[in-house]
Amino acid sequence: MGTIGPADAALSADEIQRYSRHLVLPQVGLDGQRALKAAKVLCVGAGGLGSPISMYLAAAGIGTVGVVDYDVVDYSNLQRQIVHMTRDVGRPKVESARERLKGINPEIRVQAHGIALSSVNASSVIAQYDIVVDGTDNFPTRYLLNDACVLLRRPYIYGSIFRFEGQTSVFAVPGGPCYRCLYPEPPPPGLVPSCAEGGVLGVVPGIIGTIQANEALKLILKAGDSLVGRMLILDALAMTFRELRVKRDAECPVCGDRPTIRELQDYEQFCGMRLPGEQTDPADFEISPEELRDALDRLPAPILLDIREPMEFQLTRLPGAVLMPLAYLTARLGELDATRDIVVYCHHGGRSLHAARLLRGAGFRARHLTGGLLAWADRINPDTLRY
Repeated sequence: MGTIGPADAALSADEIQRYSRHLVLPQVGLDGQRALKAAKVLCVGAGGLGSPISMYLAAAGIGTVGVVDYDVVDYSNLQRQIVHMTRDVGRPKVESARERLKGINPEIRVQAHGIALSSVNASSVIAQYDIVVDGTDNFPTRYLLNDACVLLRRPYIYGSIFRFEGQTSVFAVPGGPCYRCLYPEPPPPGLVPSCAEGGVLGVVPGIIGTIQANEALKLILKAGDSLVGRMLILDALAMTFRELRVKRDAECPVCGDRPTIRELQDYEQFCGMRLPGEQTDPADFEISPEELRDALDRLPAPILLDIREPMEFQLTRLPGAVLMPLAYLTARLGELDATRDIVVYCHHGGRSLHAARLLRGAGFRARHLTGGLLAWADRINPDTLRY
């Protein structure tokens, strides 16, 4: 048996057999499967969301799957990032993912982009693809993807997860809303904990990522009702889904009637911007792991304030630290001694930065540990438990 279909998206005999369960679906058939083979989909992130997204896109026969990630596989990834195997620890994620995706479906092309997307390179990467699926876990990249997709007229399939919850929608489709219509500005840096800081149940990104892959396939097949204008929200503990309507904002700065954003910005800086009139951090605002080690050897030693969550505190902590989770810090300021130096720390340093600014604003002599407990483990005490 020969190939079926145009030469640029013809189906071989092996592919006919591979996709046979698709081919008997009226919504897919031969024409639909050829459309999938001709499609180019970019998956940004090869982590918890990116794993099911990329694996199901590969299995479905998307002709070109692009994967963007600049990180390496870590043991802490394996609980949810199922595109990687234990043997892949230490490897670049894009290499591990490419090998796995080609193992799932050798008929497809996998393009690995081992880079961090920025305002400099995002447009050139995204322009190579028809659809962008978001598997990231940070606000700078999320706003970058949204704005780039609006400007380049590429559908942006959004997803995010945290603990037992997840949400997904489809943005940047002509006539529909974009991510900024829902969230015009990002939260202050350090205010929203990451999955590494707050945790995530391993199956939650699997559920959300699979839905995102489904939305990509539906857009290519022009089948069913997409999530354009709808936000699907999962509560995995209650095992419920609810839906919110999302309307296009005519005043949106990127997709509105009078857009003010016409080119990509430096989003790392954008998400870390201070309010108008707010002063820059003073020179002694940060303390390095080495400086903290020396300070703890002197009297009077600073107060060590751990602003992580109680479960993190149970896992590991600095000796003598006082637990005061960030969410309750403002309400508990009266418990702190304003005459003593305070050093605030967390897991990576993001939450402690926000906490130290809050304490400085309240009149305390506070600094934050740069790099958090991970930097302490790397540079001072390698026996510190990593998580």
